[in-house]
Amino acid sequence: MIIVNLEPDGKRIELHDTRSVLAVLNKLRLRSTMAIVARGGELLTSDRKLNNGDELLVRKVTSAG
Repeated sequence: MIIVNLEPDGKRIELHDTRSVLAVLNKLRLRSTMAIVARGGELLTSDRKLNNGDELLVRKVTSAG
């Protein structure tokens, strides 16, 4: 199980059978350009593998034009 803290929504989500950052983004229906993902203060790219029990911060980013 992976725990995701979704900002700025303030939601905490548990995801099962999720093994990569890309899989997390897909389950959240986000593209890699729409959010940054961090684990323990380290930014993660979409190809990074995850471990059971990881807690992630997913911060949605938007551009203002």
